[in-house]
Amino acid sequence: MAILDSQGRLFGKVNILDLGAALVLLLVVGGIFLFPGTSGSSVAQIGVENKLVEVDAIVRGLTVSDPPALLKSMEDAKKVNVIIRNQPYGELDVVSVKSLPRTVAVPQPDGSVVAKPDPRPELSYTLDMLITLSGEAQVTDDGPVLGNSKVKVGTPLELEGTTYRFNAPVVGVRILDK
Repeated sequence: MAILDSQGRLFGKVNILDLGAALVLLLVVGGIFLFPGTSGSSVAQIGVENKLVEVDAIVRGLTVSDPPALLKSMEDAKKVNVIIRNQPYGELDVVSVKSLPRTVAVPQPDGSVVAKPDPRPELSYTLDMLITLSGEAQVTDDGPVLGNSKVKVGTPLELEGTTYRFNAPVVGVRILDK
């Protein structure tokens, strides 16, 4: 009896093409289960420590009908929903909300320049503020990670509360000891 007959069957029983397809399928399934790759959540990283992190975010030129009421509502809420790089993270604690003055440079007769409050009336509806947020983050060798997003200076945050939703880039990150 020949190993391969005229119809392409091995030992007259199994088609060699079917055997090749079954072998490829078996290798693919075995590869998926034996070598799953590096995809998945960074939460399961071994040796990553959780620490308290404070993040400073700045808001410039936010148009609001009642700026003091917005500042008070943010301070009273104590929590804010955060979206990092278009990925919902969850809530962070509001540590502080500080209104920043709107000033204009005024040249003086002696050639110096002094910062004075901006007199334009439309700026009474414009708000600049510095917001300090706090929460637990994984601290890796590459910096703090909230959810699956690294948080560094320049990272865009979107802050959302009951009556507001605006963008604020990160201007400071501090890793605190618990």
